[in-house]
Order: sequence, then C-alpha cells, then structure tokens
Amino acid sequence: MEVAHCYLDGNADAVEFCPHDLHRHVLAAATYTLQEGDRPSRSGSISLFDVDADDGRFDLFHRVETAGIFDIKWNPVGGAVDRPMLAQADADGCLRIHDLECSSDGEKGGVLREISGEKISSSMCLCLDWNPSATSISVGLSNGSVSIVSFSESQLDVSQEWKAHDFELWATSFDMHQPQLVYTGSDDCKFSCWDLRDSPPNMAFQNSKAHKMGVCCIAKCPSNPNTLVTGSYDEYLRLWDVRSISKPVNETSIHLGGGVWRVKHHPYIPGLVLAACMHNGFAIVKIEDDKGELIETYGKHGSLAYGADWQRRELAQEDKQKSNVVATCSFYDRLLRVWMPGNNKGHC
Repeated sequence: MEVAHCYLDGNADAVEFCPHDLHRHVLAAATYTLQEGDRPSRSGSISLFDVDADDGRFDLFHRVETAGIFDIKWNPVGGAVDRPMLAQADADGCLRIHDLECSSDGEKGGVLREISGEKISSSMCLCLDWNPSATSISVGLSNGSVSIVSFSESQLDVSQEWKAHDFELWATSFDMHQPQLVYTGSDDCKFSCWDLRDSPPNMAFQNSKAHKMGVCCIAKCPSNPNTLVTGSYDEYLRLWDVRSISKPVNETSIHLGGGVWRVKHHPYIPGLVLAACMHNGFAIVKIEDDKGELIETYGKHGSLAYGADWQRRELAQEDKQKSNVVATCSFYDRLLRVWMPGNNKGHC
C-alpha cells in the first residue's frame, strides 16, 4: 500500500529510519550528484522527514547540503551514546558525524548538526558501519582499503587501516555478535572477514569463488549469530553460515535480478529481508530453514533501486507482523517512496 512519495534535490542513494525510541518517525535520505564539466564536483544532501504511515504524514523538516554521499547510518541503540547520531561516508574521503538536535518547543522535528568530521583518505569513502557499542566505525574506500575509526566524545581517530581488496570496497559490516570481526566485500568478487584484535588485522577467512561479480552488501542476521547474507552485482542474495564459510548454506542462493545493492533485516521479524535490486526494483525475501523464498516485489521506481529500510514502529506485539512500513529510493529519478508491503508474514 502506498503511503507517500516525493522527489529529492539530487540523485537518491540511501535511506535510513532512525532506530532510537523517541525518533522512530525520523527518516534520513541521502543524495549523490556528479556535476560534470571542466571542474567536476560531487555534491550531496541529507533530508530528514517526519513519517507516520497510519496518518499519511510525510513531511520534510530539515535538509543539509554536503559532499556527495555514498552511505549513511544511524548509531545503534544501546551503544555508548544514547542520542541519535547519523554518520556519513562521502566522496570527499570524509567520515562525518551529525547529531540530531530536537526542537526546543517539544514538537517533532529538529536539525542535524555536524559534531565531528575526519578526512579518512584521498580516496572516496563508499560505505560504513557502526560497531554495536558505537565506539568504532568501519569505512570502506574506493582504493580497496578499510579504515577503523574510533569515536569517543565527538572525536574521530583512525585506529587501523589496511589494504583489504584490489578494487572498490562497497560493503563493510561489523559482526554484531562478535564485534572484533569485520566483514568486507568488493568489486574484486571477494568476501572477507578480518579479526581486529591483530594489528594489522588478520584475515579470518576469504571467499573468492561464490560471487561471480562484485560484492555490494553484507548483513549479519540479528536473530541468528551464525547467519549472514550477502548481495552481489551477479543478482544473487546468498545465505551464509559463518561456521562454514567456504560455501553458502544454500548453494543455489536466491536470484533477485538487477544486482543486489543493499539488504536490511526486519527489526522485529526474524528471517524477513528487504533488498534493493538496482535494475529490478525492490524485493522482500523470507529466510527459513536455511532457504530463501521471494515473497514480494515492488517495482514502482523508474531508476536504479539503491536505498531501502524498514521503519522500527512502536507497535503492540500482535501488530508487529501486519503493519510494516518501508522507505525506498531510486537514483536518477530522485524518487523517495514510503509504502506498506502487502505480504507481511515473516518467520517468527
């Protein structure tokens, strides 16, 4: 069911609902626009929306202009800082942290205020992920390197950096159950895991055979410490058991079409995964008993499907499976949509 839509001020590539209890209505949408010419530039923005699907509310309340953005992530709930902060990885090679300052009058809304920024590299910052305690951020770079950046009292410091891949590094993800581990994926078709307890980090494993094209996204399953999924330009969503990383759990995996650019696990329903599939719109997959089933597709975007996220809604337990809300965005048409999936049955 459609809730609302709008067009952003630039090419849309990332959307993230705030996970913090008092701010779950806040949706952040990021853009990246290349201005070609004699002096090319990469500009971007972050727009904040107030979303209430039940009332049909979808209001822009703040926008900040930045460098071109490749990725954004809110800090996790339960970390060292209990207020909402949004991290951005951008084309200027910078990692920036924004604080969400709420309105003084108590009304919903607020503004983003940059509290910290660090030039990580002369290369572009393509992806990022917070560790569970929000004390470190992993950043993937266009030269194939990874940076681990410590975050404390609004200060960013690069604590480790190493050459992890041969080409662009599109995916980096902390293991939420074992935060000393970081997963990476790259245009070199390799999926790797690194142990941060060593300096430089030790490669815990690497798979270079399963993905037939570049690895675009990696997401650990919140409800199962042994399972994660990867997405690739080769159009497959792969399910992995990290205890036997030599091959995916399901050899055939799930063909979603178009290149699987981003995946998001449902915040409440184990086994329900939302995927942005580039040339083939968006998909919802149910994973059960080590197998995946495509249960819904969404094709109401006219351009590259890049950004997708679930809203963490404040619902009674009996309502959590029947009232999901999703935000999706597509690149060249600059379209941002909020909608409610028609098939909301996950595996519990």
